[in-house]
Parts: sequence; structure tokens; C-alpha cells
Amino acid sequence: MGLQCGIVGLPNVGKSTLFNAISNNKAEAANFPFCTIEPNVGVISVPDRRLKILEELVNPQKVIPTAIEFVDIAGLVKGASKGEGLGNQFLANIREVDAIVHVVRCFEDENIVHVDGKVNPVSDKEIIDTELQLKDLESIEKKLSRVERAAKSGDVKMKKELAILQQFKDALLAGKNARTVVITEEDKSAVADLQLLTSKPVIYVANVDEGSVHTGNAHVDALKKHVNGENAEVVMISAAIEAQIAELESTEDREVFLQEYGLTESGLNKLLSASYHLLDLITYFTAGEKEVRAWTIKKGWKAPQAAGVIHTDFEKGFIRAEVIKLSDYQQYRTEQACKEAGKMSVEGKEYVVQDGDIMHFRFNV
Repeated sequence: MGLQCGIVGLPNVGKSTLFNAISNNKAEAANFPFCTIEPNVGVISVPDRRLKILEELVNPQKVIPTAIEFVDIAGLVKGASKGEGLGNQFLANIREVDAIVHVVRCFEDENIVHVDGKVNPVSDKEIIDTELQLKDLESIEKKLSRVERAAKSGDVKMKKELAILQQFKDALLAGKNARTVVITEEDKSAVADLQLLTSKPVIYVANVDEGSVHTGNAHVDALKKHVNGENAEVVMISAAIEAQIAELESTEDREVFLQEYGLTESGLNKLLSASYHLLDLITYFTAGEKEVRAWTIKKGWKAPQAAGVIHTDFEKGFIRAEVIKLSDYQQYRTEQACKEAGKMSVEGKEYVVQDGDIMHFRFNV
């Protein structure tokens, strides 16, 4: 399944620096707003130690990790919801992503201008929230006017939809994000077509200076306190460090660099892990002589849905799935040995795929 995260934030918070550091595409980084006019898209391979284990066991012709697309969306400003600073274009780009990576400046640097003249992560976060909420409110009110007319005619379905839309309007008017409205999955269909910006999952990236990468600072503390209670992830990253890591060619050099900073993993890895956790994603694998490959699916998906990620024919003509656990593969070394030891299970349509499953699908179309 394709996964796309949009990187947003005010100008000069480190969005493009972070994007450049984690992507093989290069956005222009400049000390002024709107240096990124068109959204830049970078495809990021997701590192997974289990792929290395399978590669050593299977010795395939190629190894294909799963990937996440990151979209660097130009800096928003006050008034974006009304079109300020090319706001309408940028907000439309946000509407298309699965999750929002909201970069918040948590570092002081007199050489990098802040659009409001001072570093205040809570205020910065609220500016973005307000612009997204205003755009959502506009979408809700347009639909409300249509649904109200139908509800007045006595349409029961429209009356229910009207009540749901009103819930969202009330929340937005109160300065709350759409994701805070608690309704059933069935009722969410009333707003599904609106693709509300503030209903999207959010990861807040606290961009800190190199000296604060371990302990954080007062800005990070203020941000964490402010977003406490939201269903969101907070990841502390130094975009400056990530930019230096990106310049290194080999894995060994990167590991040495991280050790010098006393880090066990890069900010990129933390961001990817947070993305998977927030979006409730897991990985399963296919393994053969031609390729070992990782596939991303939603937690709770059943075998036919998981098969459909490879090809829709696999889901349509699903017969069964042959499943091996990684620990068993490591112990018995080959697929055939696992089978002979009774460690390959044969699963039907109701099997719920588990993270790390090694799967082979039988299908007929």
C-alpha cells in the first residue's frame, strides 16, 4: 500500500533541511518563505533488520524494502486558509496525504529569521492548526448548507448526517481539530468525502539544535505539554545532524557518526517508526530466490487483503496463505525444512496477518 506523509510547518523551521536529509530528492533550502513552491516528493526506503536476516538465509537476486513517500509542502503562514502565501495550493497538497509531519522549531539561531520574530513552538503549532481548522470549517459549512435542506424534508439519513456535521462544526469553532471528535467508524462516512485536514494523524517533529538532541530543551517541553492529550506522536530530531548523516555514503560511516553523538539511531528511523505506530501499520515479507520483499499493511488485515497489496488478482482469487514465522525460518534455515518440521502453517481467508510473517499466497483467477 502506498503511504504518503506531508511535511508542514511555518517558514524557516527546518522542513526542507529535514526533507533533504531523509530523501534522495533535494528541495531548495533558503532563509526566506516559499523557497519550496511545488511540493517535493521523496521516496524513503524503510530500514528493517529482518530483511537482512532473510537476505542471508535466502540469498535472493534482490532485496526490496517497503517505502514511505514524504512530501515537502511549502511553509504555511497566517491567512493561508484565505489564500495568503499561495495557501490554497499548499492546503490542497496536504489534503492528499495520509499523515502530517508537523515540523516545529525548537532551536534558537539568530542567523535564521523567525517569521514572528521569536521562537515559540506552541504559538507556531497553533498558527498551523488555526489555518487548517479554518479550511475544514469552510468545507463543513458548505456541506451543512446542502444537508440542512435535505434534512428539512424529513430525510432520516440526512438528519443523522446533519447532527454529525454539526459536531465537527462545534469542535472546529472551539479551536479543536477534527480528529478530537469521537464518533463511530460508520458515522465517519458523513465527512469522509471532505478529507478534513485536521482529521489526519499528526507527528510533531521538534527540530532541536545539536546540543539538545539528547535531553531536549524548554521549547520541546512546552510543545510536549501543549500536545499532551492529542492522539499524536512527538519526535525530537536535529535536522542539522540528519543533514550531516545524509552526506555520508556508507552504513559504517553513519554508524560511527551516530556513535560520536551518542545516538543509537538516526532521526529518520525515529520518524519512520513513529509513522508506522501512528498509522497502525505492520510489515510482512515474501521470500524467494528472485527477491526478498517487505510489504506494508494495516494491522488487523486478513490474508486476502494483504495479498491484494501485491496484486489485486491475489485477493480476488485467494485460495490460501502459507505462513512461516521469522524465528522458525532462522532456526530451520530453509522454507522446505520449516515445512518438514511442521512450522509452515496453511491459513485461510480469516487469518489475521501478524507483523513479521513470511507469506506465500496461493490463488486462482
